[in-house]
Amino acid sequence: MINLVLHMPVWEIETEGAGRMQVAVLSGKGGTGKTTVSTNLAKIMGCRYVDCDVEEPNGFIFLKPKIEETREVYILVPSIDKEKCSDCKKCVDICQFNALVHTKQGVMLFEKLCHGCGACTLICQTKAIIEARRRIGKIDIGKHGDIECLSGTLNIGEPMAGPVISQLKNLIDDKTTIVDCSPGSSCNVVKAVQGADYAILVTEPTAFGLHDLKIAVELVKKINIPFSIIINRVTGDENLITRYCYEKNIPILGLIPYDKKIAIFYSEGKLLVEDETYKNIFKSIARTLMEAVQCS
Repeated sequence: MINLVLHMPVWEIETEGAGRMQVAVLSGKGGTGKTTVSTNLAKIMGCRYVDCDVEEPNGFIFLKPKIEETREVYILVPSIDKEKCSDCKKCVDICQFNALVHTKQGVMLFEKLCHGCGACTLICQTKAIIEARRRIGKIDIGKHGDIECLSGTLNIGEPMAGPVISQLKNLIDDKTTIVDCSPGSSCNVVKAVQGADYAILVTEPTAFGLHDLKIAVELVKKINIPFSIIINRVTGDENLITRYCYEKNIPILGLIPYDKKIAIFYSEGKLLVEDETYKNIFKSIARTLMEAVQCS
């Protein structure tokens, strides 16, 4: 049975005493409105917002928090003392990521291939390898009114977002939290979604939207997280997404209409809930979300 909440009554949202919940918001493809949903839900529910889309974070554009703290994110990479190195090549052989290569000049490190696993340090019998810190990104922590806001940023040119996402997730405690994930279904999405109590999949009623939504659905099913769908840019009561949800018995958490006003708000960096019509829509979505999490 499809649950459409666009025209449901509006309740006041009260998260206090509702119990801890961590809600991951993801999408099969970029540009569906994932961050729009995440930021507006966090605002209407008065809960923590965490931007785990660290390669292109943009949630702070809309929430505009006052930054209170910035934490640097480092990974440990090997530093090789050539005088102690016996040229045994064991560190090269054990590295599964090909970050260490043996040359005529000794062992060479390709630091951006290094995952910081520490295997090379452990296997080195001459203690020629020690671990040194390398900065790969940062985490900004701030407040939008009473709403705690966290956002990770991966340095330009860095290939691995995982450590930044992991450190962001480690900062999440028992407060109700909206986690804004990366688009797609990569390892970064999996890392951000893990530990969530519920997932919201944001999509659009297009062929591309449906194709990538199916991939996201399979992802959350494999992780075994209950989920529902929000359809953005809706022009009517029925479309290819609603038909898919009906066939697969997937609940629809809410509909966001296709409206020029939304584009204007977005271009100006404003939250949709500043408008009374959209405030009511997100109140209904938030209330239904809380009930869905408690029943899951």
